[in-house]
Amino acid sequence: MLEELKKRVYEANMLLPKYNLVTFTWGNVSEIDRKSGIFAIKPSGVDYSSLTPDDIVLVNLNGDIVEGHFNPSSDTATHIEIYKEFEQIGGIVHTHSSYATSWAQAGRPIPCYGTTHADYIYGQVPCLRCLNDNEIEEAYEKNTGLLIVDYFKQNNIDPVAVPAVLCKNHGPFTWGKGADEAVHNAVVLEEVAKMAYRTETINPQVLPAPAHLQDKHYFRKHGDNAYYGQKG
Repeated sequence: MLEELKKRVYEANMLLPKYNLVTFTWGNVSEIDRKSGIFAIKPSGVDYSSLTPDDIVLVNLNGDIVEGHFNPSSDTATHIEIYKEFEQIGGIVHTHSSYATSWAQAGRPIPCYGTTHADYIYGQVPCLRCLNDNEIEEAYEKNTGLLIVDYFKQNNIDPVAVPAVLCKNHGPFTWGKGADEAVHNAVVLEEVAKMAYRTETINPQVLPAPAHLQDKHYFRKHGDNAYYGQKG
């Protein structure tokens, strides 16, 4: 069932160790088939060195396992809440990549200090509050997803323009049209986090890049008037 979807998600998960975004089993990728409402996700705690396409778990938006011989990722409920709210999101990645997670542990958003950041993410990468005791005890993973969804809705942030978020004391989530794009954005986020850290180390008084420059770089790659790259 949905063998091509499982294969894509397996291949996307295998990109996480390739790009040094995970240590041991600290990460997961999913992609949803919107027609069926079923998504494929990495199984919980399975090492990447032994992972196969057949190990990928299929889950519906109620959290029921549709197919698979393993339990799905422990972050499955977070993925569900994001998929349920944002139809434009087709793939999600969670990692504990070291630089992005360092910003999350510090409880700081990542400012846009330059055009590399602006090419992919419109404005800062937000850092959300830590869940309270009741939210953690009641339904930790689900409430993590609800926190992400509520923050983006309450602040009128387009999740397509800002395809990344930091959860305080936890780590980053990224997303995209599919699993491949979500991984691409996870790689970008880690590099942006690394550059921002180094920028502040070199110049602790640094300010974000001028808004006009940020707009120029974001909109030359995104939107109706984008002109970066080749047509067709």
